[in-house]
Amino acid sequence: MFAAYAARFDPDQPLNALELGERPEPRVPPGWTVVDVRAASLNHHDVWTLRGVGIGEEALPMILGCDAAGVDAEGNEVVVHAVIGATGHGVGPAERRSLLTEKYQGTLARRVAVPAWNVLPKPAELSFEEAACLPTAWLTAYRMLFTNAGVRPGDSVLVQGAGGGVATAAIVLGKAAGLRVFVTSRDEAKRERALELGANGAFAPGERLPLRVDAVIETVGAATWSHSVKSLRPGGTLVISGATSGPSPASAELNRIFFLELRVVGSTMGSKEELASLLAFCAATGVRPVIDSVLPLDRAREGFARLAEGDVFGKIVLNP
Repeated sequence: MFAAYAARFDPDQPLNALELGERPEPRVPPGWTVVDVRAASLNHHDVWTLRGVGIGEEALPMILGCDAAGVDAEGNEVVVHAVIGATGHGVGPAERRSLLTEKYQGTLARRVAVPAWNVLPKPAELSFEEAACLPTAWLTAYRMLFTNAGVRPGDSVLVQGAGGGVATAAIVLGKAAGLRVFVTSRDEAKRERALELGANGAFAPGERLPLRVDAVIETVGAATWSHSVKSLRPGGTLVISGATSGPSPASAELNRIFFLELRVVGSTMGSKEELASLLAFCAATGVRPVIDSVLPLDRAREGFARLAEGDVFGKIVLNP
């Protein structure tokens, strides 16, 4: 079957490790099922896989892709939850948590095998392309906002780095939930797009906000860390799920963190139950993922290049 996969690792030029071509049909252990993929979306996790982060040489070649929506063996329209081993379903209780593409083959192919437990019904209100955007970036944003930041309608939140998949999801979800949403971006066009999505204010990185916020959604890392900490009200919460600009800020701002009793919370993906809630939220409210573009799978290299360069607003979707 045709697939996009990591054939090797290249830390400096990750696209050099990407190959498009035929791969074996998925192996289906007991308790697993095969999903015919109708749409899959790209994540920065895929670029890190091509760099060799979170995966060993023994796992190569590895089909990329965490997100998918498609049709299962019984003809049901489904969405794939990408976290394998969190509960033991399909892999045994002793196996540590991983994402598709770290140990098990991913979704950028005609078909993907996953534990049957990892398949959820796709709401009829969502297209395959829309549903395929939700299981990683949108689920991460949902958990960051409503589980780990614990924000409520009327609260204020700063989203660093408008344009990325998680950041865009946080803007849309936050607005739909009645939050006051502020965003930052180096790109004026992305700031304008964020305002069109409902953000209450869009600012250049490091620019002073009109108020101290209840929570910060941080995926940029070193470049925005100081601004994130300084933008919080006393007792506020900084939730971090990524560090695309690097993991080591010039200052950790420890004095400010302890003096103002700030909370710093790490966040990774989300549970199957949270994904079910996110799907229901989108179906009920009319909220839809922001899709940057839809490409056929054989143009995956083009999508990866744009993702690696940061030339996106929303999600890039591939149709196999």
